[in-house]
Amino acid sequence: RSLSTIETLCSTAICGIIHSIFGGQPLLILGVAEPTVIMYTYLYNFSKGRPALGRELYLAWAGWVCVWTATMLILLAIFNACTIITKFTRIAGELFGMLIAVLFLQEAIKGVVTEFSVPIDENPNEEKYEFQWLYTNGLLAIIFSFGLLFTALKSRKARSWHSGTGWLRSFVADYGVPLMVVLWTVLSYSVPGKVPSGVPRRLFCPLPWESGSLYHWTVIKDMGKVPVAYIFVAIIPAMMIAGLYFFDHSVASQMAQQKEYNLQNPSAYHYDMLLLGITTLLCGLLGLPPSNGVLPQSPMHTRSLAVLKRQLIRKKMVKSAKECIKMQASNSEIYGKMQAVFIEMDTSPAKNSSVHKELENLKEAVMSCEDGVDATGKFDPEKHIDAHLPVRVNEQRISNLLQSLLVGVAVLATPVMKMIPTSVLWGYFAYMAIDSLPGNQFWDRLLLLFITPARRFKVLEGVHASFVESVPFRYIVTFTLFQLVYFLVCYGITWIPIAGIMFPVPFFLLISIREHLLPKFFPPHHLQELDAAEYEEIDGLPLHKRSFSTGVCSFAH
Repeated sequence: RSLSTIETLCSTAICGIIHSIFGGQPLLILGVAEPTVIMYTYLYNFSKGRPALGRELYLAWAGWVCVWTATMLILLAIFNACTIITKFTRIAGELFGMLIAVLFLQEAIKGVVTEFSVPIDENPNEEKYEFQWLYTNGLLAIIFSFGLLFTALKSRKARSWHSGTGWLRSFVADYGVPLMVVLWTVLSYSVPGKVPSGVPRRLFCPLPWESGSLYHWTVIKDMGKVPVAYIFVAIIPAMMIAGLYFFDHSVASQMAQQKEYNLQNPSAYHYDMLLLGITTLLCGLLGLPPSNGVLPQSPMHTRSLAVLKRQLIRKKMVKSAKECIKMQASNSEIYGKMQAVFIEMDTSPAKNSSVHKELENLKEAVMSCEDGVDATGKFDPEKHIDAHLPVRVNEQRISNLLQSLLVGVAVLATPVMKMIPTSVLWGYFAYMAIDSLPGNQFWDRLLLLFITPARRFKVLEGVHASFVESVPFRYIVTFTLFQLVYFLVCYGITWIPIAGIMFPVPFFLLISIREHLLPKFFPPHHLQELDAAEYEEIDGLPLHKRSFSTGVCSFAH
């Protein structure tokens, strides 16, 4: 009757479908996060040590915890507590995103290491647990996990490949990761027949129609058997879970709709918190672990939709520009045609008021070519549109709904899931961690520290954050080191057994540190650049074309 993969998938599917249809920000991806699993482990250990509860009433008591948690979340939404999310600047989101990425990577490493040992509650005398087969299982785990990681990362960059058709490259870039999971699962069955059946080790997934899984749907009948005293004791863990969900859900939502994504639809923190309370209550009554906004899936979802929207707009704008060039139209006519295409494909409600401002750089680039500034005097659609096309995200509910429905279908495909090696899962965890790092300014600044002064001009030639030119390098180093030390403190807290679930506390303390302490060590305009709510990327220019009046000073000091 303990929680398993089936209950996790059911919760993810149910909550995801509800949020994708009724959620205020459907770009937010919901799932059962690791802190929820840790908390439910504590609840189980508490219940089995109490004769009045025991293992039999564990899920019923957890249901009461969810009832209290849902009540608190609904009250937080009613009293507009989510306004505190505006106090979380970029530094908090970057730290939290990096922490989640490191925890994913940590689980991947732990998982690969455990492939060399006998699992708990297993018979060590079985043939597959003999030394030579344990060692073989571990080596295969390294091959499959690193193989999945390498091929998944390569497939994400398929659009830049030189070989293959455009349709094939786009297909591999969009669906390469699940295809790699299938590929490495198939390869895992190519081991010699003399190898024991448990090598390589595969996922354990109880079937959804087994009695243990069916019990969860009727747990509400046992909630009345929980002693009254323990119903009120459930308030204590409920407070911890409510605080955890409040922070986790809000930050995931904030990172899914960062300023650089240029989303047109407004945020809905209070409403989504209310909806989270309702889904938490529903999960508790069904005996399922609640789902909330998760990282790094949420910003990765938005980033993927931004790439998709950019491809669609770019393709049509380039086509229209080339048609105008073929007709020997002037650059002003070319820009007018491209602007009309952009307005036509831009479905945002505020498009008429903002489109002229957003296309200002593209217009300037086109007109400068007409004036002879460009070396060839001609407009290059591929070059200029890529450099100056505004960010647009395909904001809709379909992608979230489809992925939630597919998770629900996966419940019925449990016999197929049991064929996947656990080592492939560890490789997927590592991929999730690494793929979430690009776009994290904290990570970018850490990499900047390892670039020698003689090579830093290369950063300015590429796409880079505006602080690289406007903030002296010594302030960049100091701010990054402070963020690194604070990250290590937050990461260290996750290793404390029972207090590990209190890791959001340092992030709330960061609000006061950001408002009162950091301004004493950094000039206001530099701090605003390093920790602004809105951070802008500027396109790099070759060294001989850029004025380094601010950039050289920044790197020189």
